[in-house]
Amino acid sequence: MFRIRRVFDANLPADRQAVAFAQEVLRSQFQLLSEDEVEKLPGLLREPVRHGFRTVLFVAERASELLGFATVLHFTDVGFSYLDFMSVRPRLTGGGVGGALYEQVREDARQDSPLGLFFECLPDEETLCADPATLRQNAARLRFYERYGARPIVGTAYETPLTPDSDCPPYLVWDALARGRKLRQGPARQVARAILERKYKGSCPPSYVNLVVNSFRDDPVRLRPPRYVTAHRAGLDAAPGSPILTVVNDLHDIHHVRERGYVEAPARVSSILKALEAAGLSAQARPRHYGEAYIRAVHEGGFVDYLRRMCAALPPGKSLYPYVFPIRNAARPPKEMPVRAGYYCIDTFTPLNKNAWLAARRAVDCGLTAADAALSGRRLSYALVRPPGHHAERRAFGGFCYLNTAAVVADHLSRHGRVALLDIDYHHGNGHQDIFYRRADVLTVSIHGHPNFAYPYFSGFADERGEGEGLGANVNLPLAENVDGGAYVEALKKAIRRVDRFAPDYLVVSLGLDPAKGDPTGTWSLSGRDFAVNGAMLGALSLPTVVVQEGGYRIRTLGANARHFFSGLAKGAGETR
Repeated sequence: MFRIRRVFDANLPADRQAVAFAQEVLRSQFQLLSEDEVEKLPGLLREPVRHGFRTVLFVAERASELLGFATVLHFTDVGFSYLDFMSVRPRLTGGGVGGALYEQVREDARQDSPLGLFFECLPDEETLCADPATLRQNAARLRFYERYGARPIVGTAYETPLTPDSDCPPYLVWDALARGRKLRQGPARQVARAILERKYKGSCPPSYVNLVVNSFRDDPVRLRPPRYVTAHRAGLDAAPGSPILTVVNDLHDIHHVRERGYVEAPARVSSILKALEAAGLSAQARPRHYGEAYIRAVHEGGFVDYLRRMCAALPPGKSLYPYVFPIRNAARPPKEMPVRAGYYCIDTFTPLNKNAWLAARRAVDCGLTAADAALSGRRLSYALVRPPGHHAERRAFGGFCYLNTAAVVADHLSRHGRVALLDIDYHHGNGHQDIFYRRADVLTVSIHGHPNFAYPYFSGFADERGEGEGLGANVNLPLAENVDGGAYVEALKKAIRRVDRFAPDYLVVSLGLDPAKGDPTGTWSLSGRDFAVNGAMLGALSLPTVVVQEGGYRIRTLGANARHFFSGLAKGAGETR
C-alpha cells in the first residue's frame, strides 16, 4: 500500500526530500527540460503570487520510498487547474501509482477548479510527430487519460509550433472531471492565454499568444472523438452508439418469491430489457464486484451482518416473514435470529430467503458499475436491477427492498461532487430520506403518493425537510390519489427547479414505473407518452445521470413505459443517434 500527500513548500526535511525526488525524475525522464526549469520547482511552490498561479506537488510514497509525483498549477483567478508533470519510477509503470496520482489530481481540481483540469500532451498523429517510438509513447499517454474522459481540444491553432523547426507540438487536453458540462469559447480563451502568458512567461511572443487565443472559434469548444476507449472504465461491452449503458443484475432471477400476490417478479427485468434492446437504446454491460464497504457506508453494520447471516441460514425455498416488531426496546433485539427479523423490518410482507441477500448484493454491484461509468464520462447509465432498494433504510428492509442501491450509488458519487437523488417511484423513497436526512452534500427529492393513503404511510410528508446540516436538502412532493400526466409534470417541474438550485455534479434517478395506469400497487394513470415527457425533462438537465430501477409491476405495459422513458431521457440529453 502507498499514500499520496500534498507538498506546498520545501521547509520540512520530508518535503525537501520530496522536491528533490521530483527534480531527479524530471532530469531523468524529461530530458528536453533545461536545468533552470528543473531548479525552479522550489520557487514555484514558495512564491505563487510572483508566478501567477499556485503550485502543489503530490508525491506517492510507501514507507520511506518515493514512488511517483505530480505537479499541479492552480489558476484560481481564471478557475482552472493545470497538470504540469506526472511521472512514476520506471520500474513501477503499470503498477497503479500513476492512476492513483491522477485520480488524486482530479479530486483536488474538483474542489478548486470550476472549469476543470487542463494539461498538454504530445500528439499521436504522424503529421505532427515523426518519430515512431515517440508516437507510441504519446498514444499510450493519451489512451491513459481518455479512460477518464480527458480528450484533446480540436479546431484551434494550439498545436502551432513556436518555431518552424519544432517537432511534436502539444495538444491542449481538457478533463471536465465528469461534470457533464461543456467548455464555452470565452473561458477556453482565458485558459489558453493564462497558460501561454504565465506558465511560459517570456517564451511566447504576444503575436503567437493572440494567434492561438483567437483560434478558439467554436462555442462550445470541440473535443476529439474517443480514439482508444470504446467501453469506458466500467469494463464493459457497451456499444458507443447506444445512448443508455445498461447494467443488468445477472442474479436477479434467483430471488423469486412465488407466493400469490407477490408482484416483484423476475419477469419485470426481462420485459424492460427486451423493450430497450428492440428500440436500440441499450448497450449491456457486465457488472463488476465491489466490496461491502460501499454498502456499510449507508447501512448500519449490524443490519448488514444480520441480512447476510440470516439469508445464508435459511433452507432453499423457505421464506421468513417478520411477525414480531420489538418497538418497545430497540436496544435489546430478540436473541433468536428468525424472531429478530422484525427488529430490522418495516412491514409484514417482505420475506427473507436464501437468495434475497445474494440478489440484493448483486444489485448494488450493478449500481456501482453504472456509477463508475458516469465517473468515466458516460452521460447516461442504467442499473436494471431487482430487488428494488429505495425503501431500505440505514437499518431496516421492507417494501420488497433489502439494500438501497440508489443510496449506495449516490454516496459513492458524492465523493466526486454534489449529488441530487430524485425518486420518481409512486411510493415515497423513505430509505433515501432516512440515509441522507442529516447530509447537505446529497439532495433527496421524492414525488410520491401522499402517505395518508400510500405505502409506506409513515414518511413522505411535505414538512420533512432534513435535520442539522441536511436541513432543506430533503424535499417531499406528496400528490393526491388520482394523478394524470399533466399533474405529474407540474410536480416534476418543481422537483427540477429544486435540483437546478442545488447545482449538482451528478443526478441519480430512482425510477419507478408504478405511476403507470393500471399498476397493481398504485392509483395514478400515467401513459407511455407521459413517461417520455418526464424522461426528456430529466435529460434536459444535462447532468451525468445514473438511473436505478425501483418499482413498476404491470408487466403488460412495463417494457413499453420503460422504452418511452429512456427514449425521452436520451433525446432530452442530446444522446440520440
